[in-house]
Amino acid sequence: MNIRNVAIIAHVDHGKTTLVDALLRQSHTKLNKEQEGQTTILDSNELERERGITIFSKNASVHYLDYKINIIDTPGHADFGGEVERVLKMADGALLLVDAKEGPMPQTRFVLKKALQLGLKIIVVINKIDKADARPEYVLGKTFDLFVELGASEEYAFFPVLYAVGKDGIAGKDPEIGKMNDITPVFEEIVKETPMPPCKFWLPP
Repeated sequence: MNIRNVAIIAHVDHGKTTLVDALLRQSHTKLNKEQEGQTTILDSNELERERGITIFSKNASVHYLDYKINIIDTPGHADFGGEVERVLKMADGALLLVDAKEGPMPQTRFVLKKALQLGLKIIVVINKIDKADARPEYVLGKTFDLFVELGASEEYAFFPVLYAVGKDGIAGKDPEIGKMNDITPVFEEIVKETPMPPCKFWLPP
């Protein structure tokens, strides 16, 4: 079986956990009764649900065509940077989510720097493009600037880009929401851009 190990990284509240939920639901991953009733499937810890943020890294496996995609949802809050750094070492690629209004934020810089240091193949997802004041093209430019500031090589600075509304479970290569149907473009880009792990066996954190 073809395997892909990918981490979801971002500044807090840029939509990581919501996007993971869409990936799980649209891949028809079997959920237990407790998960089905939760708005954020992987934020199962009581403190996480109370604070509305991811504190502990989680992993889930989904199947897309003949690929098994292992997804690691990482904390976005600066207080848990050590946890992010630890789990990034288990991934071969990363989805970097950036809010379509706010653009790159301090934690965006931190997680991107760590991912680049580890040589992870990065796919940029400009999320929440449904906001009335979203500015996806500006945010894309600022994200590119951040890659350059962090010393990314040409191979990494010219990253693949997707646009998404994670809460609605839709994404596409074009920022026009009307052209989006589902979350499939994210699966396609993960399969295309994330390399196979050097070892066929993958152990969850």
